Amino acid sequence: MGLHIGDTAPDFTVDTQNGEISLHDWAGDSWVFFFSHPADFTPVCTTEMGRTAQLAGEFEKRNVKPLGLSTDTAEEHARWIEDVNDTQNTNLTFPIVADADLTIAKLYDMIHPDQSETAAVRSVFIIDPDKKIRLTMTYPMSVGRNFDEILRAIDALQFSDKHGVATPADWREGKDAIIPPSVSDEDAKSRFPQGFTTLRPYLRTVQID
Repeated sequence: MGLHIGDTAPDFTVDTQNGEISLHDWAGDSWVFFFSHPADFTPVCTTEMGRTAQLAGEFEKRNVKPLGLSTDTAEEHARWIEDVNDTQNTNLTFPIVADADLTIAKLYDMIHPDQSETAAVRSVFIIDPDKKIRLTMTYPMSVGRNFDEILRAIDALQFSDKHGVATPADWREGKDAIIPPSVSDEDAKSRFPQGFTTLRPYLRTVQID
């Protein structure tokens, strides 16, 4: 059975190019962007690792730690990172899980046999500070991830947690949020004294600065 939103992210201890880490201890009080790629020294993966490194400041200001994974060794990761830095004009410092025996890839259901028996697909797990899985995405090997969407989704999760709201399609910071149907109008008036707009009884929008 695969992992579901709301599940506790399975802990593991593993080698990386930066040394051994244990997921839960390493994460601490941060969010985690845990993402897999098929293999080191491959083109799409090189651009994705480079983009993650380029966005280090964006992840940091959101209290998010990136963590990569492929079914290669830590030594291969270290050699490949030199290529990533050179071709993508960046400095990759986040850890990449070495999972040559597929243990963690199988634990997180990253091996899809129709794609490959030994290489991970492009999985994304957003894990919150309570170690709960809050969002998952899966891309095929041929399609690189959209990092604007990954950051947008993290923003939406953190915004929703902070304000007790939902976010509509294409939401970005500064746009109206949605008051969940579980919140009564009376409670909404108390929680959102700035007022809200009722489009339908089930669709109420609110601007939160």
